[in-house]
Amino acid sequence: MRPAIEPDLNGLNRRYRPALMAFFMRRAANHSDAEDMTQELFAKLATAQASVMDNADAYIFQMAANLLRDRGRREKVRANYRASVDTGLADLEPLDPARVLLGRESLGEVSDALRELPERTRAIFLLFRLEGMKQAELATLYGVSISAVQKHIFKAMTHLTKRVRASQ
Repeated sequence: MRPAIEPDLNGLNRRYRPALMAFFMRRAANHSDAEDMTQELFAKLATAQASVMDNADAYIFQMAANLLRDRGRREKVRANYRASVDTGLADLEPLDPARVLLGRESLGEVSDALRELPERTRAIFLLFRLEGMKQAELATLYGVSISAVQKHIFKAMTHLTKRVRASQ
């Protein structure tokens, strides 16, 4: 393993920092990004092999161009991820404490209304709406007709609707 170029790092910093800052400032969004990329470049130089740096100018500015490319790729991946996550969320309001509190209160009201239902009606409704069971499966599970399952679901929906409207 060849020695790192650390002894020359201070000299390289004095010589190349202004030029690297200007290089990054022309291509980066702001001064802070340019400073971060310059610092990252010098951190990589601190661990570089002395033998790979025959022409310091070419080597350092090739590293700078590579840093910009890597940063651009990362930003593209992040932007694509944000776009995929944000799809369909544009209509949602931001989560603020008042909205969270209202949501919890509404959920509590629905929970209370569900507890008021007869046990079988509540169980059929929850299995149908939350677990996604088919009405025919529920009819078989409870030993009733599909029509009876539909009546339990209708009864639960009617009760929940009345309770939610009464609380508004």
